[in-house]
Amino acid sequence: MELQLRLQRPTFTLDVDLHLPSQGVSALFGPSGCGKTTLLRAVAGLERAHPGRVAVHGQVWQDDAQGVWRPTHERALGYVFQEASLFHHLSVRRNIEYGLNRTPAARRQIALEQAVDLLGIAPLLERATETLSGGERQRVAIARALATSPRVLLMDEPLAALDMARKAEVLPYLERLPRELDMPILYVSHATDEVARLASHLVLLRDGKVQAQGDPAELMGALDLPLAQGDAAATIVAGTVQAHDLEDHLTTIAFPGGQLQLVSTRQRPVGQAVRLRVQARDVSLTLSPQTGTSILNAVPAQVVALREDSPGQIMVGLEAGTTRLLARITQRSARTLCLTPGMHVVAQVKGIALLD
Repeated sequence: MELQLRLQRPTFTLDVDLHLPSQGVSALFGPSGCGKTTLLRAVAGLERAHPGRVAVHGQVWQDDAQGVWRPTHERALGYVFQEASLFHHLSVRRNIEYGLNRTPAARRQIALEQAVDLLGIAPLLERATETLSGGERQRVAIARALATSPRVLLMDEPLAALDMARKAEVLPYLERLPRELDMPILYVSHATDEVARLASHLVLLRDGKVQAQGDPAELMGALDLPLAQGDAAATIVAGTVQAHDLEDHLTTIAFPGGQLQLVSTRQRPVGQAVRLRVQARDVSLTLSPQTGTSILNAVPAQVVALREDSPGQIMVGLEAGTTRLLARITQRSARTLCLTPGMHVVAQVKGIALLD
């Protein structure tokens, strides 16, 4: 997907030149007002960039140099907003059929049944939309967007209006989409937990410009970028399920730097790929393995960088094998341990603190 867009706004100028993967989830991340939604609307043709070029799977939707402009209704896209915006006079089934019926038969690639199955909404089909929970409404909205057989799915903070319980309900369905659909997903968010779970490619925006882009695990662990700063700083650990202890509800995850045990009631198959989010505030450091401790996880690591995070606090960049970790510790602790780049330490993480 090629996006070359320049668009003037009162507080910033959107100016990006992006070549994004044709599969998976590309997340647009940044603070409010940095241009994430403006970029999405420009891709959809709801805003016109000057100059601009938008090409998806080789199909050109805008190219000012060649005089090409396709209006929104001629762009094969699905758009999911913060609010579900369902048709309240139609049932769930008829909402999804609306998306299906506005797509020419020759271009239909996603059947109604497939969209329903992907979002787990078969039991809801005959329900009136006003009887649905927030999470159910958003799943129906996503199914309706998929029923148009889009070349690209645009999602503008689709979980922002949901509480934590409803958000947890929807996230597993969002994880399924890139595994089962051959289309790029452009996903706007300012929530690090969503980026950690969903993104295969990450674009950091600031004041309308691309600050950095690439592998989410690398960008989240880079001390010179905003994701590795503050109380919400976290890194991604990609691994596979090694074992599950039913009695203690502990799942063991093997990753290139060792293994981690986390508390989980979900019994996953051995060998299943998983992504864990390890928050920097939940990682402590010691110079040697400890005994007589309640902390389950002790991972050998090497210090690669240190940076002041806030007065009295230091963010420590670590490498455990090929996996990046962060530890947010006090300045006094860093001084007491005499931490310097190249040192070998042990990163300790509570099993109850790991997020999957």
